[in-house]
Amino acid sequence: MNDQTPVRQSAVGDANPFAGGCAFVEGEFVPISEAKVSVLDWGFNKSDVTYDVVHVRDGGFFRLDDHLDRFFASMAALRMKVPHDRAEMAEILTECVRRAGLRNSYVAMLTTRGVPAPGLPRLPSLVTNRFIAYAIPWVDVISEEVQERGAHLIIAKTPRIPAASVDPTVKNYHWGDMIRALFEAEDAGADTAVLLDQDGYVTEGPGFNVFAVIEGTVVSPDRGALEGVTRQSVLDLCAKLGIPCEVRPLTADELREADEVFTSTTAGGVMPASRIDGRIKGNDRPGPVSMRLKESYWQFHRDGWHITPIDY
Repeated sequence: MNDQTPVRQSAVGDANPFAGGCAFVEGEFVPISEAKVSVLDWGFNKSDVTYDVVHVRDGGFFRLDDHLDRFFASMAALRMKVPHDRAEMAEILTECVRRAGLRNSYVAMLTTRGVPAPGLPRLPSLVTNRFIAYAIPWVDVISEEVQERGAHLIIAKTPRIPAASVDPTVKNYHWGDMIRALFEAEDAGADTAVLLDQDGYVTEGPGFNVFAVIEGTVVSPDRGALEGVTRQSVLDLCAKLGIPCEVRPLTADELREADEVFTSTTAGGVMPASRIDGRIKGNDRPGPVSMRLKESYWQFHRDGWHITPIDY
C-alpha cells in the first residue's frame, strides 16, 4: 500500500496502546480513543456516509468478501471513492484486529463524504471522501442474556424511512426512525423494535434483519431492509438444513401470529425472540427452528465456513 503499508505489532494486554481497539484514520493506525472525525465532515453533519461491519470470531473474519462486496457497492451507489482497493482494505482491517490483539471483534469500515474545500462550490462531487476503519471488542446488538431467554420485541408505530428517500440496501447512519422506535421499545418495557413501511409491511429493526417461522417455513421480508450478510447466511443454512424458506412480503399480523420470530445481524448472529407486542411465543423461550439455526450458525463458524483466518 505504498507509504501506508501496515507494520505489524504483536503487543497485547495492558501494555498494548491498542488493547481497547485500533482505528485507521488519515492513513495512520491510532488507538480507538484517538480516532476523530471533523465536525465539518458531511459524514458527521449531514449523515452523508456509508459503512459496513464484519465480525471476527475465534481469530477469523466471517464472510469478509461478502462484506467488502457490499461496502464497495454502497460506495458506488453514493458516488464515493477511496484510495484503497479490496486487497488493501482487507489488510487494513486485518491490521486493526492484529494491533488490538482481538480474537473476537466488531470490525467496521466507513467512508464519509469529507470536508468541503474552502472557496469551492459546496457540491458533493467536489469533496474528497475519507476512509476510516476500526476494530473494537465484540459487540452484541442484543445481549447474550436476552438472547438466552429470547428477545421481547414490539412493532413500532414509527414507520421506516421510505426506500425511495434512503435506500436501505446501502448501509447508512440515517437512524432517526430507528432511534424513535428504540424509545418506543424502552417505554413499553421491551428489548427492541421492528419497523413497518408506509404500507404496513415488516422491514427491519435497529441493526438487524427480521424473520418469522410460519408453519415450519422461515420467512424474511422482501422490502425496506438491508440485504444483511447474516440474513443471507440464514437463507443459506435453511437450504443446507432442508428448512423451507421464503423471501416475500410479511405483514405485521403475520409477524405477531408467527410460531417463532428471530432476528439476525453481524453483531450477534442468529438471535431468537420470545415475545412480540406482549404476545408470548411457544413457552416464552426461543423456538426450535430458531435455536437450530442459531446453533448451526455458530457450529458452521467452528467448522470454517466462510472463515478467513487472521495471521496474528
